[in-house]
Amino acid sequence: MITLYDCATAPSPRRARLLLAAKGITYETVEIDLRSGEQLGEAFRQINPQCTVPALRTEEGPVLTDNASIAAYLEARYPEIPMMGKTPADKAEIASWHWRCEFEGLMSIAEVLRNTSPAMANRALPGPVDYAQIPQLGERGLARLKQFMVTLNARLENRDFVAADQFSLADITALVAVDFARIVKVKPDERHPHVVRWRAAMAERPGMS
Repeated sequence: MITLYDCATAPSPRRARLLLAAKGITYETVEIDLRSGEQLGEAFRQINPQCTVPALRTEEGPVLTDNASIAAYLEARYPEIPMMGKTPADKAEIASWHWRCEFEGLMSIAEVLRNTSPAMANRALPGPVDYAQIPQLGERGLARLKQFMVTLNARLENRDFVAADQFSLADITALVAVDFARIVKVKPDERHPHVVRWRAAMAERPGMS
């Protein structure tokens, strides 16, 4: 059985959990306490030298240490419920919107949180190296996040899914971004009716509530 190194309160491992749920994959969980800095301890460094979650120990043995490799592995290992598209055109469309939801959505939230939160002082980037905060990046991140909500709302007009007319990895990443944006006091409202409708529909899917 595969093992997911997880943190229930963090957005990145949630993406892996939702993908596992969508594919109906059974797995074991090891919780890593990010608040106490467990990810920086020597024991976890032996598992993932990048000091980040999620990490996934595969059935074959190797440990995957980021969402990109985890998604690629799960899609290839368990192809029966495709989450990255079937046709070449669908694969390209999902890849494009998945990247946008990650870069314009999740990364903008990270810019705000990691560059403005006192709890993140000297931890402006995840991983084993400490980096100082740059408050101006927090300001830019907030502007980027608000624009992402506008972009996503326009994309979802007359659509049930973010890309390729199917529930996909793009929806998972978009949903995690929309939900996690609340931590920096941004959430969809009457200005984003299509996002609100889509999020309500997503709540009916496995593990999404």
